[in-house]
Amino acid sequence: MKAMTDPMCKSLPPGRPCPGRLALRPWRLVLLAAFLVACLGGCGKPPMLVNQYLLEYPAPVTGGKVKIPAAVKVELFSVAQAFNTNAMVYQPRPFQSQSYNYSRWRANPGYMVTDYLTRDLRESRLFQAVFGPDSGDKYRFKLEGGLAEFQELDNSDGWQASLALTVTLLDTSQEELPQRVVFQKNYRVLEPMPEKTPQGLAQAMSRAMEQVSARIINDTYEAARTRTAGK
Repeated sequence: MKAMTDPMCKSLPPGRPCPGRLALRPWRLVLLAAFLVACLGGCGKPPMLVNQYLLEYPAPVTGGKVKIPAAVKVELFSVAQAFNTNAMVYQPRPFQSQSYNYSRWRANPGYMVTDYLTRDLRESRLFQAVFGPDSGDKYRFKLEGGLAEFQELDNSDGWQASLALTVTLLDTSQEELPQRVVFQKNYRVLEPMPEKTPQGLAQAMSRAMEQVSARIINDTYEAARTRTAGK
């Protein structure tokens, strides 16, 4: 009795699979297995939505003051390492620090504070010009600062947004450093939060920044006005 053979395989070279039959090389099997593992691990799970927040408040209103014939430049504010992140940081109790899992600031706090303060100084129309960190234009006064605190504080009597800054105003027309420093001041505001949520933190921090910005603008104006009066 003759052995049964497949006529389609007679003319093929040894080792070559017959047409219509499944044959996968070892490396393809490895790729297929990896794909199946990845699919089983991730398929069916929607991506986590991360909400992003910004400060939002109207520029402080300043009126009835004479414009100062001098330009001001706002340098990029430095940030304390504990808050040098886009994470929305909160302190549940003393000596502890946490952040919201699926909510973040849209930008680093140092950039946000610098941008909003620059905007508010321009909107005040109290100076000849106001320049941001990237500007190469000429100016007389320069604002430098550091962000010391930018977080939510959870206390037994409620929740607060805590914003703390150190600001230095320099008069670049002076050659000696002691004469260049016009002032260096600390600013801190604790603003109650309407609710303990990332949205509540963003609202309270916006109100805190509005208050700090108004105080910095007023102090900068008065100091610059005194300096320019004496030329």
